[in-house]
Amino acid sequence: MTSTPPASRPSGLDPEIAARLRRSADGLVPAIAQQYDTGEVLMLGWMDDEALHRTLTTGRCTYWSRSRQEYWVKGDTSGHFQWVRSVALDCDADTVLVKVDQVGAACHTGDRTCFDADVLLKDAGGAERAVDTPDADSGVPAVDQ
Repeated sequence: MTSTPPASRPSGLDPEIAARLRRSADGLVPAIAQQYDTGEVLMLGWMDDEALHRTLTTGRCTYWSRSRQEYWVKGDTSGHFQWVRSVALDCDADTVLVKVDQVGAACHTGDRTCFDADVLLKDAGGAERAVDTPDADSGVPAVDQ
């Protein structure tokens, strides 16, 4: 186990991609894993440049473990693999979206997703947003809140 911060590690990541990334102070970007065919959000992990490089080149999700201070490939221990289908940066280049084909549970608890157990609001369905006439000054519809 190494204690070298990820930002100071050499990486094989394409320099053009690396130049676009906006990292946290510890050199990481959040990586959202999403089931490619259903859109189900599976988990959030962290990647440094090398983890992203490995994810892009191996076809398997590689994350940086902040607690263990080491790389981990999803499924190497659990058998619950994430096969990469696509990788995208958000509009600010500070978050990675990895669309995967998830085999087994994505969460370390054994749940399908990390977002199954603690739902704060479920299917608000009835939540309405009333749109009024455009605001006279901006021309943008006013929204009742």
